[in-house]
Amino acid sequence: MTSSETALVEIRGVHKSFGDNHVLRGIDFTVGRGEVVCVIGPSGSGKSTLLRCVNLLEQPDDGEVVVQGENIADPDCHLDAARRHIGMVFQQFNLFPHLSVLRNCTIAQTTVLGRKTSEAERIARDNLQRVGLGDKIDAHPAQLSGGQQQRVAIARALSMDPTLMLFDEPTSALDPELVGDVLTVMRALAEEGMTMLVVTHEMAFARQVADRVVFMDGGVIVEQGSPHAVIGNPQHERTKTFLKRVQDPTNAQQSA
Repeated sequence: MTSSETALVEIRGVHKSFGDNHVLRGIDFTVGRGEVVCVIGPSGSGKSTLLRCVNLLEQPDDGEVVVQGENIADPDCHLDAARRHIGMVFQQFNLFPHLSVLRNCTIAQTTVLGRKTSEAERIARDNLQRVGLGDKIDAHPAQLSGGQQQRVAIARALSMDPTLMLFDEPTSALDPELVGDVLTVMRALAEEGMTMLVVTHEMAFARQVADRVVFMDGGVIVEQGSPHAVIGNPQHERTKTFLKRVQDPTNAQQSA
């Protein structure tokens, strides 16, 4: 496990409710610098809410979210400054449909970071090349496939020079044949040493790329450890049941 001294992210006793629905029930865990952590679990287990609490798209009801030593859940925290170090890629690509690919990747650089247009465009071009879309800078989102749009979203996030990348089921909205290109980009980021917290249902990706897998259910962390331990040899019945259903969708339908 990651120690506090090497942690980039520390989540301490985080609770979050929506009305009577207690979604997160005292979450504690850390993400080390350069570590890839994949969060898995059934729908409604709190995975996406946890991710959204890490950059305060959702405000925790209780607990601390410490990023690079600063508790961003503290009302006195300069949230916009803290968020500049965190990139996030959503299920839906959230691109501006009326802007070109290049402009989608420069608008936050110029407005939030204050970069000159020429510098922002250079950085955007480099990152679009990095995700295999250097030839699409003048296209608009509607002219791209879902997988290409998601790769633009990754390039946009990378153009802000994040220390931490959050991925919220980035392939769940894609047709199966488009998933591979996005996962390839994410694998490359992991190999480059990017710190990544990934909510995913792609078990093969988690097994191959993650340093650690966290299994959540019912708003708590049930089990965590290496991919070999959690996916290959789970110790808890809830983890075993989930993995059986993921690996055998027919069984999941019959059990529903």
